[in-house]
Amino acid sequence: MNGMQKVLVVDSGERAPDSALSAELAGMGYASVTAPFEAADDVLALIPSPAAVVLQMPQHADWSERRRFLELATRLRKTLAETHTPVIVTGAVNGAATMLQNHLSSLPVAAADL
Repeated sequence: MNGMQKVLVVDSGERAPDSALSAELAGMGYASVTAPFEAADDVLALIPSPAAVVLQMPQHADWSERRRFLELATRLRKTLAETHTPVIVTGAVNGAATMLQNHLSSLPVAAADL
């Protein structure tokens, strides 16, 4: 993972092979760590300066689960505002990597953590 920008992907912990955002991110040159919702803060503490955080809500989540993800997004945006780390919320894998690439390409280039 050295030399690659790192992205934290937070999901519900239930991963289907067709929703592997990590493979799409790797193809774009990003290293990713996928963590379940409950471990997001612990994993984020281990990644000193991620390029982004992607919150991947389950496609068929009920309102309470969607609210948990949105509340986490709000909290992380406040926490990561100083470092200008984008927090992206998506409901499925389709389009998430493109959304991330579009957002990151609009930011100044920073050296990846080694």
